[in-house]
Amino acid sequence: MTIHDSLGHAFSGATAQSLEPFELACADFRCYINDPLAGAQKALETSPEMTMGHVLVAYLNLLGTEPAGLPAAREALQTAQALPADEREAMHLRAVAHLANGRWHAAGLVLEDLSIRYPLDLLALQAGHQVDFFTGHARMLRDRIARAEGAWHLGMPGYHAVQSMYAFGLEETGDYTRAEAMGRRAVALEPRDGWGWHAVAHVMEMQNRRRDGVAWLGANTSTWSEGSFFAIHNWWHLALFHLGLDEIDEVLKLVDARVLGTGSAVVLDMIDASAMLWRLHLRGIDVGNRWQALAERWSVLAEAGNYAFNDLHAMMAFVGADRQADAQRLLATQARALQIDGDNAQFLCDVGRAATQAVHAFGGGRYAEAVQLLRPVRSKAYRFGGSHAQRDVIDLTLIEAAERDGQKLFADALKRERAARWN
Repeated sequence: MTIHDSLGHAFSGATAQSLEPFELACADFRCYINDPLAGAQKALETSPEMTMGHVLVAYLNLLGTEPAGLPAAREALQTAQALPADEREAMHLRAVAHLANGRWHAAGLVLEDLSIRYPLDLLALQAGHQVDFFTGHARMLRDRIARAEGAWHLGMPGYHAVQSMYAFGLEETGDYTRAEAMGRRAVALEPRDGWGWHAVAHVMEMQNRRRDGVAWLGANTSTWSEGSFFAIHNWWHLALFHLGLDEIDEVLKLVDARVLGTGSAVVLDMIDASAMLWRLHLRGIDVGNRWQALAERWSVLAEAGNYAFNDLHAMMAFVGADRQADAQRLLATQARALQIDGDNAQFLCDVGRAATQAVHAFGGGRYAEAVQLLRPVRSKAYRFGGSHAQRDVIDLTLIEAAERDGQKLFADALKRERAARWN
């Protein structure tokens, strides 16, 4: 007998006993809480031939850009490929195969077609949404969800996540009013939806509503942070609001207690730590020895060469900690990565190589070189992933490099441009 979930999707190799932990794992993943990987593995303990259980394990190991996750993802994929799969499941397998081989754009297209055919497959929507984020595809962050949203209604399990993903897509395409309303609705439906909290925080960041941002995240910290593996990123947003208000003591408190001080070696968490310390560095603020421990954690990934956006933030730490050997290893790895099949080579060509070299040049006091490297890539920086708020660090670095090189007219022009854009 074929098992179906509450939205009508068939699950090959599943039983009622394995579907329950699988659905709980997916619900945790939608909120970015608890341990969805453990839930997926529990489902597989009950039903080892549950195809989508292996698919979920693969996604969870791939969608964090962790180099260490690749072997586990590929093993899960290999196992799943030997199991029965219907049309929907086979499309998931094709998407996972593309991701496991660094073909982000191809995976996004497969998931796009899957969501058109099966708009209620929330895992496909979420995986596709994350792929759009990692490829910097702002329009698809919105439109992938917009296409499916009409098939959903209040009361369906996971409806809040459709709202929070749509909210973030609307924010990244500049529709701030609708984005905020939809993000607030998502959080009202599911207070632990970390992506919904995040979407509203992005709106407030882009509108320069720093006090509103502090009020939004600062009054509800336990709701969005406890048990959340997305918490550090939202703490980063709260610190960013304080930075915008020049409340440096508050920024450093959050860095020490919530962003850097956790000691997390998760790549996405280290990106947040690098990004905040680099913003302070650009302002000439002495962060003491905070760079050292972070650079040590980045050091083991200096030769990963799997995602250019990560490289940029690793270089920030190597520059901040004055670890020249690690910086050179990273630059050499990027040179090799340009010759490897997969989309990362294009991420490097478009933006990542120049941006990483520019940070290295900035650290060496070669400010004119940093300006020369950043000017051609700043307008296409979206091509190597991240959000508008994250990629703002490229403009901030360019402005500071221009000022330090004595290019006052250019620096002032960039400041006026940024002020106009950020309001």
